Amino acid sequence: MVSVGAAGAFAFTALPTASATPSASAVIAEVYGGGGNSGATLTRDFVELGNAGSTAYDLSGYSVQYLPGTPSSGSTWQVTALTGAIAPGARYLVGEGTGSGGTTALPTTDATGSIAMSATSGTIALVSGTTALTCKTAVDCAADPSIVDLTGYGTAVVREGSGPATGASNTAAVARADSLADTDDNAADFTAGTPSPVNSAGQTPGSGDGGGDGGDGGSPTDPGTVRVHDLQGTTRLSPYSGQTVTRVPGIVTGVRSSGSLGYWIQDPTPDTDPRTSEAVFVYTGSAKPTVAAGDSVLVTGKVSEYYPSSTSQSNTEITGPTTTVLSSGNALPDAVTLDATSVPDAYIPTASGGSIESLALQPTVYAQDFYESLEGMRVTFADARVVGASDAYGELWVTVKPNENATARGGTLYSSYDQPNTGRIEVMSLDTTSTFPSANVGDELSGVTTGPLDYSTYGGYNVQATQLGTLVDNGLKQEVTRRQKKDELAVATYNVENLDALDTQEKFDRLAEGVAVNLNSPDIVALEEIQDDNGATNDGTVTAEGTLKRFTDAVRAVGGPAYKWRYISPTNNQDGGEPGGNIRQVFLFNPKRVSFTDHPGGDATTATSVVKTRKGVELTYSPGRIDPTNAAWEDSRKPLVGEFTFQGEQVFVIANHFISKGGDQPIHGRYQPPARSSETQRAAQAAEVNTFVKSLLAADKNAKTVVLGDLNDYEFSQTVTTLTADKVLKPLITTLPTAERYTYVYDGNSQTLDHILTSPAVTSFNYDVVHINAEFADQASDHDPQIVRIDLAKCRRH
Repeated sequence: MVSVGAAGAFAFTALPTASATPSASAVIAEVYGGGGNSGATLTRDFVELGNAGSTAYDLSGYSVQYLPGTPSSGSTWQVTALTGAIAPGARYLVGEGTGSGGTTALPTTDATGSIAMSATSGTIALVSGTTALTCKTAVDCAADPSIVDLTGYGTAVVREGSGPATGASNTAAVARADSLADTDDNAADFTAGTPSPVNSAGQTPGSGDGGGDGGDGGSPTDPGTVRVHDLQGTTRLSPYSGQTVTRVPGIVTGVRSSGSLGYWIQDPTPDTDPRTSEAVFVYTGSAKPTVAAGDSVLVTGKVSEYYPSSTSQSNTEITGPTTTVLSSGNALPDAVTLDATSVPDAYIPTASGGSIESLALQPTVYAQDFYESLEGMRVTFADARVVGASDAYGELWVTVKPNENATARGGTLYSSYDQPNTGRIEVMSLDTTSTFPSANVGDELSGVTTGPLDYSTYGGYNVQATQLGTLVDNGLKQEVTRRQKKDELAVATYNVENLDALDTQEKFDRLAEGVAVNLNSPDIVALEEIQDDNGATNDGTVTAEGTLKRFTDAVRAVGGPAYKWRYISPTNNQDGGEPGGNIRQVFLFNPKRVSFTDHPGGDATTATSVVKTRKGVELTYSPGRIDPTNAAWEDSRKPLVGEFTFQGEQVFVIANHFISKGGDQPIHGRYQPPARSSETQRAAQAAEVNTFVKSLLAADKNAKTVVLGDLNDYEFSQTVTTLTADKVLKPLITTLPTAERYTYVYDGNSQTLDHILTSPAVTSFNYDVVHINAEFADQASDHDPQIVRIDLAKCRRH
């Protein structure tokens, strides 16, 4: 609700008007947006429809829609879907948003929504259809044939006739005369007065059940009047949010005795609306649930929407419950099958960056709407391929669409912002007595997995498995790339995940094996996330000599070369990452194969640049940093540039670790499309690297340059587009077959975050992503390394 005075006072004169054809049947009879506001008696907003005709008016597929009185460019129509019909001469009550004030509930509503209508100014439309209107002027709305009737009140721009209805407030509704006369002039047809909602049964406040109190006078073992599908509603938000519901019936289908304590109930007698879930989570707070699966219960409590995070969708819950167990050992309701047929291919609706919560669910169109329409209900799938390995929290990801964007090694490829993979679903276990399986990508959960469908911050919808399929190990192996030939320069990149001198020897050994064995001892390795010598201890230490000695010693111990290293220590706590950790990029190089050209003087805040000399092009500082005081690098790692020589050929290498995606809205969240706020800084960082490469090529168009590292963005992102602008760099990930283009697995999506790019003079190369971590439950790092082998002699001939 918006309180009186929230809408500005505007005068509108001689404006064009909206005009649906005057109706002798269904019309908007009364509008009230002050429910729950200061001074209000009623707790809830409402829209009342009426039928002035002599035959019933079918509302199937219709909706009531709301637009702010003075719409902005970002304003959208909010939709409440309708069902049923209005009998001749009868009314039809649509309940909308609730407030914290008021004392009197509406009578039982005929349709429920959650729109927070303004008390003083807005537009309501009765629409033949459930697609949100797009018109925002009176003229445009008048031309829309789907609008059956329209009422603007207060100072509404969109209204019928000479002006909007006047007098709406926290305590006053605007209503037609009892005759429901419609002249298509809101100012003439509506007058202000005390709100008087009437439902299709003729009930008024106090004569019905009070909109969800369940009939407090009934027997303690009799169900109340509200069923689970009523409180779930047809949108993502409960129309009963904030209200107490009494004796809601259901069968317990799952119990959670750790973490967020509670249990799920499901109504074994569903309604016919596919949008309304038949289950709900009952949150017991700090008290362990005393019910068991199969119990038939009545639950009394307050309906609330729980948001796991600020940008996530919500879980509808009953909180502060009182539970009556009627019987035990009952059969559980049938589970809904998740498979390629039932889960839609489209992912989620859009709201121009706003919240999708008030949109009517379309479970046959969007996968996320389908899952929301099953919130809390028992779902099941069979013989599903693992697409995200088990983690330390007892979670894994499967796909219920086996043919959806499959990778070469059994995962699901993420290759577009517009079409996220819809078959992915996270699996957790409610059975705390059994060991959760250790699964790798490409393994299979054979047989049936069943449980309530939940929603969490990380990953969105998930199955809380009460029955878990049997793990079948499909034998995924770590890759080992070939050794470079004598005339090939091998350059690799590897994010070693916050490695510091205090880490266990096991971690050093496993990461070292990745370099010496799986990467087959590259000539140059760019390492990301090398921390200082005491890790997260925040005492001003910035050197990493101890960390690098332990690492290079571990490489030698497993048969690798005696690497030397170069890096620039950051200014304390100025490069992002774990506070006190001071992560940075480091060059390792094998002095028996390649030499590093030192140009001393580079430090944390001094920029290196390109100069022409009599000997050719060189850096002013090597190792050096790219414009480290530029705002693009604020609280982020600065690129490390080095000048190398291999068999007499000069090669420039730029190691990067762009700012993370932290703070971006999730693809499964309520704001759609999600804002990717971190992308702005990454694009600025990419532009700086692109400019530096251009300076190299301007000095020597044949300069052989390798840009590599953890860019924290996809090959189809603005970051990579900016980095490669003017074709100064080629992203090598795009040279691989599509099914092999990934370096990281997140939420069951195999995706590319790490990159190697080369300048035009690098014409002869062999590129490989070496999969040793991201697909495995047992990881040394969460990133896979990659390598390029460059034949510089052949590059010269080209």
